[in-house]
Amino acid sequence: MSFTQLGLSDNLMKAIDKQGYKTPSPIQEKAIPVILSGQDVLAAAQTGTGKTAGFSLPVLERLGKGNHPKGNHVRALILTPTRELAAQVEQNVRELSEFTPLNTTVVFGGVGINPQMKRLRKGVDILIATPGRLLDLHQQNAVKFDQLETLVLDEADRMLDMGFIHDIKRIIKLLPKERQTLMFSATFSETVTALAQTLTRDPVKISTTPANTTVDKIDQRLISVDRNRKMPALISMVKQNDWKQVLAFTRTKHGANRLSKKLDAAGIPSAAIHGNKSQGARTKALADFKSSDINVLVATDIAARGIDISQLPVVVNVDLPNTAADYVHRIGRTGRAGAVGQAWSLVSADEYQQLKDIETLIQTLIPREKLAGFEPELSLAETRLSPPKKPKKPKKPKSFTNDRSASDNKRGRRQPNRAASQSRPSRQTSTS
Repeated sequence: MSFTQLGLSDNLMKAIDKQGYKTPSPIQEKAIPVILSGQDVLAAAQTGTGKTAGFSLPVLERLGKGNHPKGNHVRALILTPTRELAAQVEQNVRELSEFTPLNTTVVFGGVGINPQMKRLRKGVDILIATPGRLLDLHQQNAVKFDQLETLVLDEADRMLDMGFIHDIKRIIKLLPKERQTLMFSATFSETVTALAQTLTRDPVKISTTPANTTVDKIDQRLISVDRNRKMPALISMVKQNDWKQVLAFTRTKHGANRLSKKLDAAGIPSAAIHGNKSQGARTKALADFKSSDINVLVATDIAARGIDISQLPVVVNVDLPNTAADYVHRIGRTGRAGAVGQAWSLVSADEYQQLKDIETLIQTLIPREKLAGFEPELSLAETRLSPPKKPKKPKKPKSFTNDRSASDNKRGRRQPNRAASQSRPSRQTSTS
């Protein structure tokens, strides 16, 4: 199938040609006709398969047949979990809408709100936003939804993992009930399916891959190494292989900072990107990585969401993630759009359970290799492939009431009664 068979206008076809797209990807081929028909959609596809164009093109096509929004009004809203992903989606939408009269803008936290309010005054056809900043703008009457036609939740699974459920529910209450709702996710998890039941009306379920599988073209390998030797092991690998562009993952922000300093000291230009970095620092680090001014970008899971680098050759898990599904998200940064990529994991003996969970999820035993000079003193036990875990039945969706206090707590607003929350053990979270 070609894009010309999907019923898109000449203006969009001109942008498609300019971007060099030849044929639609599987998710685009399945999703575009359904979205053009006006139906709600719940779609899952592997990372790097063209999900953004899969919803952007039909949304642009439908908006092209309507009227320009009034001041401060929005016609289509795309919610994303992180600033980096919001910026990436906005860039893609802007490129695809280049030859149309439609306008787009993006809003997220970490930068001044006044310029964003100014851009909204004339009305926006497509607004890309992170949930927290969108609610701040609405509170100041800077954005209105009376003319909203379409809602898109991009990376819905990650949005829920990051605790945005209450903000999402607050936003939904502000939107017209008569709208088209599109949910795009890397997986059909229990929580995503439950959320879809509350937000969509008879959605068409689209999937181009079995849930939680990894991209076929990624060469996955692991090296057993003692925890205290992971950083020098990575330095050795970068130098031995002459890697010019590596995305390295750590579990914590502190670990990302330490690794970046070690790499710099070893003569390998690097930068760390995580929630404690300013938006300016995060933007600069990503730009330097894309332009090859730095060789290694060290990231935490949350900050890395939305990093879209064509033909990124290597991803290294310096620490395995706590959640197996995050492994799929991490290595999906490479091997995008059909390109071949490498995913290496430095695994210490104390990460045996995380490794076992990952291999159970992807139903693959990751091949093991040795790194000369870094043989571990504490050996990593051999793993056996267990049957995949049966997915749990989706829980009955909770009502949208009584969510405000929880949402405000997450976003840092003081609440009158905090005794209950203080009695529970705290856990470290990353912010975007």
